[in-house]
This record gives sequence, structure tokens and C-alpha cells, in this order.
Amino acid sequence: MRHTISVLVENKFGVLTRIAGLFSGRGFNIDTLNVGPTQDQHTSRMTIVTRGDDATLDQIVKQLEKLVEVLHVHDFREGEYIDRELVLVKVSVNPKTRAEVMQINDIFRTKIVDVQPNNLTIEVTGDESKVEKFIELMKPFGLLALTRTGKVALPRN
Repeated sequence: MRHTISVLVENKFGVLTRIAGLFSGRGFNIDTLNVGPTQDQHTSRMTIVTRGDDATLDQIVKQLEKLVEVLHVHDFREGEYIDRELVLVKVSVNPKTRAEVMQINDIFRTKIVDVQPNNLTIEVTGDESKVEKFIELMKPFGLLALTRTGKVALPRN
């Protein structure tokens, strides 16, 4: 089962290393990790997606809460949060396929950020389901490159 955890941390040198070390030292994998500053320059928010059962997740949360630089840990449950991911996809196009790729972009409300004679670079923003569906539709055209930010999330209330 996949879990999304939000960790508010002090914005200090080495915090990311300690948290990543906590996961690897206990044999937990991180599917995605996103770190960025908050409205307070002294704090950063980490959004971590990991896999495991409820017991594993409880252990992860307890271990994170023990770290001095961790200010707050929130384990998001389904429906309690809003999440988004940013993806850049470079897709191969030719004169015959360019219009079809652009039409799919319109349907998914994506943004074409670079146009070259043989490829388009597309910015996709949305939840994981939207991103995955878009990528699947682009595969037949030829994915030349792809990069993902990982999930960012905030609670609904």
C-alpha cells in the first residue's frame, strides 16, 4: 500500500541526509521525495511517498518524530489531502503526428513548453492518475525523455 507523508523540518544542513538515512537504514524505500521551502524561511516541507502496511507506516512516522530537526509529521489518508505532480515529457513528433499530440494536450490541459522540428516538450501538472494516463497516451508517439518532480501535498483543512 502506498502512503504519502508530509514532514515539516527545520531548514538546516544535513536534514535531508538524516531522513533519507533513516529510511535506508531500516530497509524502507522512498518512491518519491520532494523538498521545498515553506512560507517560513526557517522550515522546509518534505513530501515522501513510500510503500508498506500500516504497521510499517506507524514505525516510519515514530522514527521520523524522534529526529530533532523534525517539527511535524502528517500521514495523509485517502481524501484528506490535495496532491499534484509536475512532469516534463519530450515526445517525438512528425508532420503526421504533431496535430494528434497537440489535440491530446488540449484534452489534458497540458502546456507545450518547447517546440522543435522532431519533438515537443510538454508540461503536465495534476494528480498521479492524470499524469499516468497522459504518459500512457504519449508512449505510442515515442517518449524521448521524461522527468517528474514527485508528489507535493497539503491537507484539505
